Amino acid sequence: MGFFYISRIVIMALSVTFSVIVLGLCADLISLTEQYYSSYFTFAALGVATAGLTIFSVPVMLMIDFLRRGAVTSMVLVELIWLFVLWVLWVATAGEAVSAANFYFPQGCIYTDYPTVNQACHEIQAVEAFSFLNFFVLLGYTIVLLVFACIAASRGNSPWFSSVKETTFLAPAPGGPLAQPMGQYQTQPTPMQQPQYTAVQPQYTGSPAPQTQPYYSPHPGQPQSIPV
Repeated sequence: MGFFYISRIVIMALSVTFSVIVLGLCADLISLTEQYYSSYFTFAALGVATAGLTIFSVPVMLMIDFLRRGAVTSMVLVELIWLFVLWVLWVATAGEAVSAANFYFPQGCIYTDYPTVNQACHEIQAVEAFSFLNFFVLLGYTIVLLVFACIAASRGNSPWFSSVKETTFLAPAPGGPLAQPMGQYQTQPTPMQQPQYTAVQPQYTGSPAPQTQPYYSPHPGQPQSIPV
């Protein structure tokens, strides 16, 4: 297993753990408010729904990815979309909890004479904390997964419809200089030698032209020549 895949399992386990805590706190808040006020907080119902979706979906994604290769639920694009939906729900839950705490308990949990009210105040604060933690965990993982997928896509390795477990996001581009298998070496081409030319002196065959040597005739004014 790679470092990214192990980190993915750890992050998903943390998300499920925080979801279980929020589910228990919201369920207890709904029970308290319905018992004394015949109503419940809006964020508590949203927290139950969001935590239930996270607890149901995240382990299923991990188990299907572990048992079956190339499943739809483990594709990079599907996981990005679903995690986006989850962290939006978690930030909405946290925001509603903050709004309820500021409205019903503007001075904090100071109702020591009313233990039930003080308990509800502390539970709302706990829902705020764990909802924000789940939001930050899922948001951070979604950003990292999106960045890695964009890096792989920029190198020509389309990761969107492949499994997160089987995808090597930082693999070199196909046909690049690092894509050659180990043990094979590239040889430099031998430079082509230029042919060397030697100048050939022209050779002439045949008898040389006869040379003549002048001589003097006994008759002046009439030069004569004889062959040598």
